[in-house]
Amino acid sequence: MSSLDFEPLTYGELSPERRPSLAQALVSVLGVVAFLGVGSGFLGMDPHAPLLWSIVLTGLVAKYWMDLSWEDVYDGIAKGLLMGLQALLILFTIYALIATWVSSGTIPGLMYYGLSVLTPEVFLPVTAVLAAAVAFSIGSSWTTAGTLGVAFIGIGSGLGIPEPMTAGAILTGAYAGDKQSPLSDTTNLAAAVTNTDLFDHIRAMRAGTLLALGISLVLYAALGLRAGGAIPAGQVEQIQSALAGTYDLSPLVFLPLVVTFGLALYGYPALPSLVAGVFAGALTTTLLQGQSFVAAWDVFLNGTEPQTGMELVNDLLAAGGLSGSAWTITVVVAALALGGLLEGIGVLAVLAHHLAASIRSRSGLVVSTGVGAFVVNALSAQQYMSIVVPGMSLRSLYDEYDLVSENLSRAVEAAGTPTGALIPWHAGAVYMSGVFGVPTLSLANFWGTYFPYYFFAFLSPLVLFAMGLTGWGITAKDDREARTAAPADD
Repeated sequence: MSSLDFEPLTYGELSPERRPSLAQALVSVLGVVAFLGVGSGFLGMDPHAPLLWSIVLTGLVAKYWMDLSWEDVYDGIAKGLLMGLQALLILFTIYALIATWVSSGTIPGLMYYGLSVLTPEVFLPVTAVLAAAVAFSIGSSWTTAGTLGVAFIGIGSGLGIPEPMTAGAILTGAYAGDKQSPLSDTTNLAAAVTNTDLFDHIRAMRAGTLLALGISLVLYAALGLRAGGAIPAGQVEQIQSALAGTYDLSPLVFLPLVVTFGLALYGYPALPSLVAGVFAGALTTTLLQGQSFVAAWDVFLNGTEPQTGMELVNDLLAAGGLSGSAWTITVVVAALALGGLLEGIGVLAVLAHHLAASIRSRSGLVVSTGVGAFVVNALSAQQYMSIVVPGMSLRSLYDEYDLVSENLSRAVEAAGTPTGALIPWHAGAVYMSGVFGVPTLSLANFWGTYFPYYFFAFLSPLVLFAMGLTGWGITAKDDREARTAAPADD
């Protein structure tokens, strides 16, 4: 899903006559912040209209203040959509996959057996650990969240754990495992754009990732002790009876899971692995659950509304199918268009240039890289840009400060990869909110969103900043050369 051949515009590549001034860049950026902050954050509107306002403002600035052509505006939008095309295809596929996995009995089976072995007290930390293990194995946080994550939401609800807490634990594990996986697209992208060996990059991230994940697990353990409470008498048994009475829950229901994760482990990219999972789900629906071929593929398109005799289970297993992805897709299309426009007219390059000019020390460089990655994440609405733009813009500064490239690759991924799911209009956040059925952030219902429970997204950048300010884990070229030249002990 990554665009390893994508190279953003740099400040030096922009001719003076088409290069936005800092004032022009700030008007566009502050307009985006104001529209999205007031519209989505304060007024509680869906992000569609604020994103449209932002696109219109940025386009007008480009046309009438910067004197660019409409073709320049369209080219920027098209570039953003092209970069996010594979993400859009995965969104379509995941919605269809969830529906077919419900109708095939895969997700009901995971819920049935999960309720038998998990307890409220250990559920949250165990969920985070399992999500991390799966994401590390297959290299995809999105696939982990859209498959096992959906089942964990159902299991947690059955155990009395609020869905926002479960969503936070899933995200923590999924992104922590994704960051450390050599199969991950963002991990490979961060290494590629910073000219860093892949495994040097992974080793550089290890200590910070494990520390942030470890603190998160402690917090989830404490949260689980408070949140679990007493399960209403017989609730787990009622849920299991409703599931077993509606679906054939033999081990064959896990065929779609085996196919999808088997292909991912074998090295197939996320999209073909997920598409294979859709076909396996439709096949299992027909052969095991007794539905017709036409009915199985109608679920693929229109979703499922199971009638299990228990409202809680019906709500947990209701899935929209391919047609149910419309809200999510339209938000992501608008966000990608805005990000592509900001990049295409040079706004992101100008911001990166002025950020670089303000840096005065090694610690300031590391912290500024993390802040820059987050800002680009918020403005571009997709995590690839948050890695590529600061990764390529600040590369020469790391050379000037005599720092090895792993410091840069770690910084852009620690602050770029996990934080996208915190930003309500970001492609990752829209996706996660859609598959979990839990809002990303709402000021009116803050504790009913996953934002305050997604601990890793806060801890990963904070650990990075602590490393930059204290020097822990920061490697200079002179230090590496000294270690390499040191004679081996006899």
